Amino acid sequence: MPRRPSRRGCAVSRRRLPVPDDAKTASSVDATRAVRERLHAERAAAIEHFRRDHGTPELLNRLRASVDAAIVALRDNARLPADCVIVAVGGYGRGELFPRSDVDILVLLGQPLDATAHERVERFIGACWDLGLTVGHSVRTLDECVDEAARDITIQTALVEARRLAGSRALYTQLRERLAAALDIRKFVQAKLLEMRQRHIKHDETPYSLEPNCKESQGGLRDTQIILWIARAAGLGESWRELAERELITHAEAVAIARNERFIKTIRVHLHLLAGRTEDRLLFDLQESLAADMGFSAQGPRRASEVLMQRYYWAAKAVVQLNTIVLQNIGDLIFDRTRLPARPIDERFRESNGLLDIDDNEVFERDPGAILEAFLVMQRQPELKGMSARLLRALWHARGRIDADFRADPRNRANFLALLQSPRGIVHELRRLNQTSVLGRYLPAFRRIIGQMQHDLFHAYTVDQHIMNVLRNLRRFTMAEHAHEYPLCSRLIANFERHWLLYVAALFHDIAKGRGGDHSKLGMVDARRFCKGHELSHDDTELVVFLVEQHLTMSNVAQKRDLSDPDVIRGFAEMVGDRRRLAALYLLTVADIRGTSPKVWNAWKAKLLEDLYNATDRLLATNAPAPDRRSALEERRAEALRILRLYAFSETAHEALWSQLDVGFFLRHDAQTIAWLTRSLHYRVDAATAVVKARLAHIGDGLEVAVYTRDEPDLFARVCGYFDSKRFSILDARVHTTRNGYALDTFIVVESGSVPGRTDYRSLVSLVETELAERIDTRAALHPPSRGRIGREIRNFPIEPTIDLQPDERAKFYFLTMSAADRSGLLYAIARVLAEFRVSVHSAKIMTLGDRVEDSFVVSGTGLSDAKRQLELETRMLAALHVPDAGAPTSLVF
Repeated sequence: MPRRPSRRGCAVSRRRLPVPDDAKTASSVDATRAVRERLHAERAAAIEHFRRDHGTPELLNRLRASVDAAIVALRDNARLPADCVIVAVGGYGRGELFPRSDVDILVLLGQPLDATAHERVERFIGACWDLGLTVGHSVRTLDECVDEAARDITIQTALVEARRLAGSRALYTQLRERLAAALDIRKFVQAKLLEMRQRHIKHDETPYSLEPNCKESQGGLRDTQIILWIARAAGLGESWRELAERELITHAEAVAIARNERFIKTIRVHLHLLAGRTEDRLLFDLQESLAADMGFSAQGPRRASEVLMQRYYWAAKAVVQLNTIVLQNIGDLIFDRTRLPARPIDERFRESNGLLDIDDNEVFERDPGAILEAFLVMQRQPELKGMSARLLRALWHARGRIDADFRADPRNRANFLALLQSPRGIVHELRRLNQTSVLGRYLPAFRRIIGQMQHDLFHAYTVDQHIMNVLRNLRRFTMAEHAHEYPLCSRLIANFERHWLLYVAALFHDIAKGRGGDHSKLGMVDARRFCKGHELSHDDTELVVFLVEQHLTMSNVAQKRDLSDPDVIRGFAEMVGDRRRLAALYLLTVADIRGTSPKVWNAWKAKLLEDLYNATDRLLATNAPAPDRRSALEERRAEALRILRLYAFSETAHEALWSQLDVGFFLRHDAQTIAWLTRSLHYRVDAATAVVKARLAHIGDGLEVAVYTRDEPDLFARVCGYFDSKRFSILDARVHTTRNGYALDTFIVVESGSVPGRTDYRSLVSLVETELAERIDTRAALHPPSRGRIGREIRNFPIEPTIDLQPDERAKFYFLTMSAADRSGLLYAIARVLAEFRVSVHSAKIMTLGDRVEDSFVVSGTGLSDAKRQLELETRMLAALHVPDAGAPTSLVF
């Protein structure tokens, strides 16, 4: 019911009235104080008892009973009219009161209030608030209640759970009778189902959010409450036991849903106690403490909070399954759907009301192999809208029949492969297999990662849901309507023979998460076992195993290595081996990254992966040795000159600049960028002031910014400081020193936190060129780095920052790699430390993985060869990477 009183009818304001100073009022205040003290003592005793024995139903009943007694006492003290009724509604009316829940009450009037009665009712409501309760109240006559319920489904639902606390029994009986007479059960059911659908959409249509709302998310308490609301309204029962007696659910289902509901209620109680407020979200801040309070402990590499959350996800999944079954059964009864004729499909299955149904409840007990066949029928019959409650119930009860013998049966293995090889419905049925617990039973390794959280600041989903997202992305590559989104992926998969092998690889690529060790290596073993058991050919098996083992490699090479280096391309090509494996790895990599988190994928990462694919494919296609550096250099120079001629450049205009550039510059930039820089700088080779040029990035959103000025050790820090002050994130940095002592650096930057397509970067070009040049030329002292805002996940599941500094073969340059939790200003903080130690940056690769960064640099400095000086540098850098309020340990990697 509404939390705030309506001005319609006889609503009473929450505003406090001046209290007359007389003996009666003093007596009333004393009485209220006594009631409050008794209530607080009873609540404290109930909570203390709960902390000892964790009896959730007993706690909710004791809290409800103590508030009942307090409200009745206040009602007596207030001397309310004899013909009014105090009614508990909503969750309080249901008889459940969580530690920080609102107390919803209705003051039901036999007749409109006169001035005296109005003052008494208001004093009663004020006294309720004085108890320290969060009160949602309304004051209405009988007619007003019925009218409001007819207009507002929320009020109607709250009144379905009405419970009389005190006052006229006759008036309360009239309310129940009139509400029942006015209720259109079919409209009520339709409205509640629509409301549930909207709620699920609001909470991402999944119980697997990393911070789920145990009340409102799919699989939460609201999904159990909606069943009982409808059942009560339809007169079908008020408990799981009564629904079982009416045969709307089985006894086993009633026990299962009650058990999982009780577990989720226990979580909600602990959340309220931990947060000290009405908090129904399992926030990262609370998960570890919640796990400890509920008695969960770490299991191997898994945190106690991960064990708790997996148990929650399993409970929520079971609630979703049983919710679907029960609501279908109730809907069939209310809407009389059973009168529609059924259409036979085969000897086991039939179509009923647009749903797949079974003729015999024991079909799976007699023939467990029919379990997978049910999902095949769903794939092959696109007109089916889903599975019937009877079929879902039979699957739920038969899931225990999926054992080692079932998995070894050639018929079942063939059916599972057929599900992956179908031309349609693959992702839908795999999700349904997972939701009905069939997939986890058929693939025991998959069952272990159902609801497995990933606190790597990279993935935004549990492992099983991430895998489903990757499968969805692979399927989208095959669909013509999505070809414009992934043109290269769509072309590659269209020419990929037996592309269903990619789905097998997707199923297994993260299947070993949470076991400890290298999940790629462990998952490779599971994948090989599956392929051999399902009699895949040797070549197909080796492809799947290769993809699982190397599924992170292409991303790492593209984002961490110098793709302009022929040796990098050659080494990657040798690892891949052939073009089919290359195409498969590229497709899986794109699908994998896009399936992790909305924050991870961007056009720049797409460009890096595509560049790596194209360069490697050219090498593998010709079967010729990889071009050496000289050949690559000459090819790039020639292409840049060709572009310059299009701008009417003379044949010698480029020489002044190019004579100052070494091989590394030409290898690290493409021909288009070389031509752009040449046009911008050829007449200012010896510029006395900084030259800054900017243009729209040639891929995706953002700017490409070039800086040309006399080189100084703190130049990189100065540029990073400017971008930090303007809230730009650096995606890529390429740093070069010319022969005449100038720095020629290029950066790809985007506005931090911007939505793609929303920022007008064109309007920023002139501003960046002017301001950055001024910042460099003024040579002001470097400002202190900002600490940046730290997200809750980083605070509660910190990543251990690492630094690795290694010399190259000649000890001329050093390779610096770092990993840490991301935050604004982080790169500037690192650059500032490098400047302080007089370390020059020659190149930088910036990789952001969700809320984690993994950056690599090529640096040089006279002090790096000194072990003591190097240790000081690493220590200072770790201090800069450290998140002070995350409590993360630090380590050096040597």
